[in-house]
This record gives sequence, C-alpha cells and structure tokens, in this order.
Amino acid sequence: MMGAAPLEAFLEMMVVERGSSPRTIDAYRRDLTDFFGSLRGEDPVQAPAEALRRYVQGLDAAGLAPRTAARRISALRQFYRFLLGEGRRRDDPTALLDTPQLGRPLPKFLTEEETARLLAVVAAGEDPDSLRRRALLELLYAAGLRVSELVGLPLSSVSRDQPTLIVMGKGGKERLVPLTEAARAAVKAYLPHRRVFFPKGARDSRWLFPSPRAQEGHLTRDGFFKMLSQIGVQAGIPPSRLSPHVLRHTFATHLLAHNADLRSVQQMLGHSDIATTELYTHVLDDRLRATVQSSHPLAKLLRKGPAGS
Repeated sequence: MMGAAPLEAFLEMMVVERGSSPRTIDAYRRDLTDFFGSLRGEDPVQAPAEALRRYVQGLDAAGLAPRTAARRISALRQFYRFLLGEGRRRDDPTALLDTPQLGRPLPKFLTEEETARLLAVVAAGEDPDSLRRRALLELLYAAGLRVSELVGLPLSSVSRDQPTLIVMGKGGKERLVPLTEAARAAVKAYLPHRRVFFPKGARDSRWLFPSPRAQEGHLTRDGFFKMLSQIGVQAGIPPSRLSPHVLRHTFATHLLAHNADLRSVQQMLGHSDIATTELYTHVLDDRLRATVQSSHPLAKLLRKGPAGS
C-alpha cells in the first residue's frame, strides 16, 4: 500500500519520541489507514488539501460522532506535521481543517458512601484472592492510578514499605504518590501470597500483581475490569457506573472536595496540563449548584411560584 512506509515511520516516532501506548498506536494506524483508503490509490504523502477536506466532510455525512471525527482529524494533523518536519512535504494540508466542536464531558465518580461500600466488600476474606483484590482496590483508590499503571506495577514500586508509590506514567514519566495507611496495610498483607499467582514453574516475578496465565506476566486490564465489575455488583453498584477510570475520577474528586491543592492533585494524577485536572472542580461546582437548588429554602419557594398564582 502506498504510504505504508511513511505511516510506519510516523508510528515509530510516536513510540520513541512521545512514548505512545500500543492502544494509541493501533488507533492512529486505523484512523490513517481509513483516510488512505479514501484516496483510491493516490499517494497519501502528496495528498492535496482538497482531498483532506472531502474526507472530513464525508465523516460528517456518515454521521460519525464528533469525538471520533475529532480524533481522526487529530491523527491527520500529526501525520502531516510529521511529514512537514521530515521534509517530505513543503506544506501542511491540514492547516485549514475545522475540528468538530466538543462539549467537555464531566468526569463520572462515586460518592464517598458508594466508595466505602466497595472497599467494605474487599475487606472481607484472608485467602490469597481476597487479599489481592483488597490490595488492588485500595491502591487504585488511594493513588488515582490508570488501570494500565495499576496492573503493570513492578514489585519494586512498593519495596521497603515506603509511604509513597512509584508510578511509571504516560511517556515513561515517573511520579511519586503518597499512600494511605489502608493501602499500605493491604499491600503488606498481600505480599506473602504473591507466589500463588506466579506462572507455572516460575521461581520469581518482577510484577506486584503477577498472573499465571497472562502473556504479559502480570494481571491484565481485562482481568481487572472483570474483577472490579464483580466487586461492584456485590456492593450494589451497577457495572454501567463503575470502571477503573471512574475510581481514578473518584480519587481526584474526593481529594478536591476535602480541600486538596489543585496542583498537588495534578501531580498525583500525572496530568501534564492543569486544565485537565480543573475538570474536577467543575464537577464539584455542579454538585454544589444541585445541592443549593434542592436544599435552599428560597430555591424551593421560587420553584413553587408565588402563593395564589
């Protein structure tokens, strides 16, 4: 396929220079390959700006969700800016492309009472499976980890019972996150039972949460998703309201609700842009407005209207 070599060079750059994950690389490959297919054999490297405009208009005509269309346009922009920087083009054909207007969806999170119910479910049981579930959930809520960061934690990240967790985030950036006493106690109780989860015949594992079946050697994202869903059902929280990322949002929202410093929360989450962290303050603003509307005496009177009206 024409454009295959430049595409592979672009994807290699995304891995080496920007530390993009395999899932991100797969998404870029799919989005760019979809555009290449619209060119009907023409060389994507030399595609005119008009061809890109027609493609983007086709996305809208096909009824593609604005967020999906925006992602594809972002992939096009990064690809052609890469070609421009490499001297393979003299212009940027994406310069005049319009990006669909997106609302900023507010993060979903659990209440403190719902979170307490989740943690209560995993507090029971002293067998290896129960202890592992407790350690996973306590770490996720205590440190606001992404699911890939959680399941991929090396054993060294919690060595010597330190009060902080060493997390390798996006782009290979390390950060330190303070741990709660509950999370440290859960990990300490689980550690003597790690060997139960070693792959068959293995004498050791570098992972905090090894898995006897996973090719990666550690618990997989899917494996943890299923585990969390089961815990949620036991806690009376429907699967539609619960995911590892919801617990990451919950961590941040609860910290800010208890007057944590925004910059500190940004550092603990590993956000490169504080504007991303500020979304959680909008969640709290909305919740405060809802509380006023439902509880303030004057608001109730205004909803009822003047007497006799």
